[in-house]
Amino acid sequence: MTVALFSGSRRRTAVALGAVSAGLLVLSACDKPTPVATLTVGTESVHSEAACYNDGDAIKESQVQECLNKKAEKTITVAADDRIRFGVDPEVADNGWTIFLGGEQAEAEPYKKTYRTISAGAFFSAQPGETVDQTQVTIVENTGKKLTGVWHFQLKKES
Repeated sequence: MTVALFSGSRRRTAVALGAVSAGLLVLSACDKPTPVATLTVGTESVHSEAACYNDGDAIKESQVQECLNKKAEKTITVAADDRIRFGVDPEVADNGWTIFLGGEQAEAEPYKKTYRTISAGAFFSAQPGETVDQTQVTIVENTGKKLTGVWHFQLKKES
């Protein structure tokens, strides 16, 4: 003789509650993803999470130079006459963001919009007689004088 411990509807309810509990446990163990920055040339885009990010708080002074010197993991090929579209998450734009070239700040004032377009030729200018085939572009989120996020991209000149 077998006796059912739970009726069909109670069993389904217990399974559903168990699944929800397991799902919440899994979600609580996940890290919050960093904001994303995107570069688009024509129809090709590359996206990157931050190389350095501290949940919107300032990156420690001792880590800033190391963050700025990291190598880009994402590459996009551009022609000198292409237009590069830069995009950042709204929370990055709210704080302001600046473009760095080769680890050096290329702009004086932070930009406060989520999207902007710059000619690719601006990133490949070199001294007379020198040719530059690739360059690293870094997007830096900054609140005042403090850096809060760093995203790296490699621009490769189309041959």
